[in-house]
Amino acid sequence: MDKNLFVGREYEIRQLEKYRDSKESEFIIVYGRRRVGKTFLIREFFDDTYDFHVTGLYKKSKKLQLKNFYLALQEYGSKIKKVPDDWLEAFAELKKLLKSIKTKRKKVVFIDELPWLDTRQSEFLAAFEAFWNGWGAQQNDIMLIVCGSATTWITNKIISDKGGLFNRAARRLYLMPFTLGETEKYLVSRGIRWSRYDIVECYMTMGGIPYYLKLLDNSLSYLANIDSIFFKKNGPLWDEFDHLYETLFGTSKAYMKIIEALATKKSGLTRKEIIDETDLDDNGLLTEMLKNLKNSRFVRAYNTFGYGEKNVVYQLADYFTLFYLRFMKGRQNPDEHFWTHYLDNPAKNAWAGQTFEQVCKDHIAQIKKAIGISALLTDIASWQGTSESGKAQIDLIIGRRDRTTNICEIKFSVEEFAIDGNYEETLRKKIQVFREATKSRKALQLVMITTYGVRQNAHSGIMQSQVRMDDLFVSAE
Repeated sequence: MDKNLFVGREYEIRQLEKYRDSKESEFIIVYGRRRVGKTFLIREFFDDTYDFHVTGLYKKSKKLQLKNFYLALQEYGSKIKKVPDDWLEAFAELKKLLKSIKTKRKKVVFIDELPWLDTRQSEFLAAFEAFWNGWGAQQNDIMLIVCGSATTWITNKIISDKGGLFNRAARRLYLMPFTLGETEKYLVSRGIRWSRYDIVECYMTMGGIPYYLKLLDNSLSYLANIDSIFFKKNGPLWDEFDHLYETLFGTSKAYMKIIEALATKKSGLTRKEIIDETDLDDNGLLTEMLKNLKNSRFVRAYNTFGYGEKNVVYQLADYFTLFYLRFMKGRQNPDEHFWTHYLDNPAKNAWAGQTFEQVCKDHIAQIKKAIGISALLTDIASWQGTSESGKAQIDLIIGRRDRTTNICEIKFSVEEFAIDGNYEETLRKKIQVFREATKSRKALQLVMITTYGVRQNAHSGIMQSQVRMDDLFVSAE
């Protein structure tokens, strides 16, 4: 394994090393969003060398899945003579193969896209449970690794399973997208040295998804790259949206109704508002869909300040999805240089301002570090309300356990942000409305989060602290 190939996966590598060197068999789940680098991590860690490896086939029959498994068994030395009739027989052959291997190290079994093997009425999961519970877990030299982009299946069928696999999968590695700092390191490793402003904008189009970032060409500017990847005819991400959601949630129109409703409201929607926008029924199915979207990290769920869990707000949090629905969906006769031509468009600037708020919410640890409260327990929330002084909305509130509340104001600009007299008045009114409406007795401190900082002038004293774009790039550790 060449550790120089990895950026932002130091923790996962340490865990895999620990599991590999343990004195017992290990069952490890590696899961996360499609394109986040699960398979790459496992292949590079093990140098693509296993005692058995198979990848599930997307939307294929049980018969074809079994044949694929059979061919993999043969490739790794099994003496099997025919395609297994069922999954019990298939895993019995895998057990036989592993028993025949003589080695002092752990025997590595890697099943990629495990959820795709579980076709309808295939009884795959029962056979998988029997293989692990009845034999694998009793050994001391098996390292079973499973991957899957279908986070919902992984969560419901294995992690939260109350049957045969309950508490059996003790090792879970959820791969998160890169942070801004990790994204910068990854780009530098590929010969891309952009300004941090461009890196933030790039992050706002595709997030910290390694597969998307790998598509960037180091000979092109940021703008030219976005045009080439998203807007060029047959560009690599031109049709990614449909593939992304179909592989995760099938062809469910209900999921897309939720996603598209959330895309229209930057601050998010409550459950009731989602029902009103989509006409979906208020039932257990909606609860399950919202849970699945949250588990897949496409939707962020957070509390409204002062309401606890009684008024949860759901917010679309996937950058690629936000970008696609705003700028790509339904476009006819595409301009292959759309993003370059759109540079100073007011709609683009509005998108940047709104999406930078998302970036900040994904870097709360860095914000806390910048204002010196890393060690404090905090609650993250949003808020909107009215008082005798008027209406106000705050997109990011950090409630602290030291009787202090940070009210965060977020601005994305191409230069130092200047607070003028009118804006200072707006900020004071916002704080006043918040105090009156919430009846908060805590100290309220205004934090300005900007790209290049706040210009010092007669009005900048209203803020107690500030966070600059550069602060979002630091490690939170």
